[in-house]
Amino acid sequence: MKFLTAYQKLLDASLISANKDKAPHGLYAPIDYLLSLGGKRLRPVLVLMACEAFGKAPKAGLAAAKAVEIFHNFTLMHDDIMDKAAMRRGQQTVHQKWDVNTAILSGDAMLIQAYACLNEYPPEQFKALTQLLSKTALEVCEGQQHDVDFETSAAVSIAQYLEMIRLKTAVLVGCAMEMGARIGGADPAHAKQLYRFGEQLGIAFQLQDDYLDTFGDAATFGKRIGGDIAENKKTILVHLTHAHGTPEQQQELTRWFSDTPKDDSTKISAVTELFKAAKADKATLAEVARYTKNAFDVLEGIPLKTAHMQRFKDFGNWLMKRTQ
Repeated sequence: MKFLTAYQKLLDASLISANKDKAPHGLYAPIDYLLSLGGKRLRPVLVLMACEAFGKAPKAGLAAAKAVEIFHNFTLMHDDIMDKAAMRRGQQTVHQKWDVNTAILSGDAMLIQAYACLNEYPPEQFKALTQLLSKTALEVCEGQQHDVDFETSAAVSIAQYLEMIRLKTAVLVGCAMEMGARIGGADPAHAKQLYRFGEQLGIAFQLQDDYLDTFGDAATFGKRIGGDIAENKKTILVHLTHAHGTPEQQQELTRWFSDTPKDDSTKISAVTELFKAAKADKATLAEVARYTKNAFDVLEGIPLKTAHMQRFKDFGNWLMKRTQ
């Protein structure tokens, strides 16, 4: 989609130059490093799209877009420490390239920078945007804690898992949409509807991510395939295998997830086959499609020009079919 490329270039030019030549180097270099790794820039792109959809030029939403992207990358920097992850977007994580203390401190600086970006907006708008980001930031932390708790919990329902990913991932997508809509001049009710669209799309996005972690292409995904299995993460694939697999498949899955072998390649291979046997892979893709449809149903109730409505739909369909 050509319009995505234009938005991404606008963001990259602004983000990557933000910390150039700042001192101390040890604080800002890791921030530049992580932001320069790129990524899809989906959340900030949605800020710009929403801003434009309600009548303002995309540049009006640029500061908020930067706030969302810097905040998102702050969470990644700290998540990678918690997950002991070695790779991010195909490159070393910050705590691997430098050390844990550096990643903690640089991450803290990113959180502050995210809020500072919003200083560009007039007082009333600043207040609304800051309140929304604060609410979202706390929810993301709640989602992360649920994720940590679920790793050692014997029983986690599908509903609990979906609520966890809503908090950890989807609310920031909704936040991006609502921020852009508010800056663009949307009626508050319509801005909230766009938040709901983004939230449903965010759930679909995370379910697709769960699928790609096991069934994606290592060359394009940017992370190790099977990482969730190796870390005993109870993704939607695990829940659907327990829900629809045979008693034998359920028992075998439980056995594998109670073991953490030094060489986890056999475990990853065996669990992947279990997912296939229980048809959890196909069921996951069906859930991705369901939440994408939910998002589109919400979108239909928002008074947008046809071109902008179609652009959001194209974006949603692209997310559903992505490979990275």
